[in-house]
Amino acid sequence: MSGIYLFAGLFHFVKPKIYKSILPKSIPNRMLLVYLSGLAEISLAIMLWFPSTRNFAIYSIICMLVIFLVVHFYMLTDAYRTKLPTWLLWLRIPLQFLLMWWAYQYLIL
Repeated sequence: MSGIYLFAGLFHFVKPKIYKSILPKSIPNRMLLVYLSGLAEISLAIMLWFPSTRNFAIYSIICMLVIFLVVHFYMLTDAYRTKLPTWLLWLRIPLQFLLMWWAYQYLIL
């Protein structure tokens, strides 16, 4: 799981325009948000490596995925034009919940 978030976080810095383009235009400082979310994903990925920070990272990842749902729903509206098929955009919604469940499985109880 850590590898996925590490890769995704790094990709925010490699191709930031992709992430900026999917954010609603009404949000100020979109590029800053892209970089901050990338940094958050990288940090949380690293925090997963250590038992003392793992639970915090997992709860933070779940919260982050809930916030990302806003972007996924935005992409389904007419406000965002994409070349992706609609079925793929819809598929991302349950995928978010699957990722939340997967993260929860790593909690140290």
